Amino acid sequence: MEFNIALLKGDGIGPEIVDGAVKVLEKTADKFGHKFSFTPYLIGGCAINKTGVPLPQSTIDGCLASDSVLLGAVGGPEWDELPGYKRPEKALLGIRSALGLYTNLRPAKLYPALRAASPLKDEIVGSGFDIMIVRELTGGIYFGDRGYREGRYGQEAYDTEAYSVTEIERIGKAAFEAAMKRSRRLCSIDKANVLESSRLWRKTMHSLAGKYPAVEYTDMFVDNAAMQLIRDPGQFDVIVTSNMFGDILSDEASQITGSIGMLASASLGETTRGMYEPIHGSAPDIAGKNIANPIATILSGAMMLRYSFGLSAEADAIENAVDKVLAAGYRTADIMGSSEGTPLGCTEMTEKIAEAL
Repeated sequence: MEFNIALLKGDGIGPEIVDGAVKVLEKTADKFGHKFSFTPYLIGGCAINKTGVPLPQSTIDGCLASDSVLLGAVGGPEWDELPGYKRPEKALLGIRSALGLYTNLRPAKLYPALRAASPLKDEIVGSGFDIMIVRELTGGIYFGDRGYREGRYGQEAYDTEAYSVTEIERIGKAAFEAAMKRSRRLCSIDKANVLESSRLWRKTMHSLAGKYPAVEYTDMFVDNAAMQLIRDPGQFDVIVTSNMFGDILSDEASQITGSIGMLASASLGETTRGMYEPIHGSAPDIAGKNIANPIATILSGAMMLRYSFGLSAEADAIENAVDKVLAAGYRTADIMGSSEGTPLGCTEMTEKIAEAL
């Protein structure tokens, strides 16, 4: 089978980690008899430097013409003084919207080999955890009305949180379907005791729950959820929540796994075309030093094979290769303990995973 993949390497460590994922994908293609064609496009700060905008139309057109998209990271101090609408991060919202990607899947898994890296105590971690956070991606406060106005105490800024039944239903369906493929447990996170948008969210989710009687459904307020993730992460299987709450909770979940450098994500819409990216940032302080962890991007490539191309065996092969390499004791600097020897660089870790395939 042949697939066309758009590469958005971006800024900082983005080019290094995307190159690592490409190498593993190419090795997978060779092993299973597929062909992956890769086409790079500009996004973020590098796009600003070359075109004056963080998301050129040519990038949007190229992504729309592809079978799927692999993204590295954007941003850095070089562009910090730009106004908000010109900043590299604006490109992320733009490309998600242009591709119609409203569902974000963020797995948070504690690998047995990295148990010591988790900041949680052994009695809390137990046998480990494997959580899937389903975050709504194109609605809510990040896309609502915003601006400045005169208020009670002078000038004030405002951002508006708004959700429609349609937006809630479609992310809810994605979450219930994800739960059906796992252990059939779904927890919806909101703030229905305070926010009107959350009351509609909860009402709509309850209506959907009746269509999935096989799924054990619960609700939880976001402040309690933040505490419960630390107190007992193993209680969760699939979590569904709004854009802002999902942004915050998924980063919290990433930290209790031991390293943000291990976690992949998938952004999906109505078609099989998705965008896949690590959840960490561009880490400009280590860019070009060959010390970045490529695993999150490699695992994002595995998610692409699974969710966009329907290549489950190939995705399993990549994930198993990562497991093997970690179990063998190989580490990059961000996941290495103080007594574990010499860390591998980005290139060396990529090579180990490719070899394990």
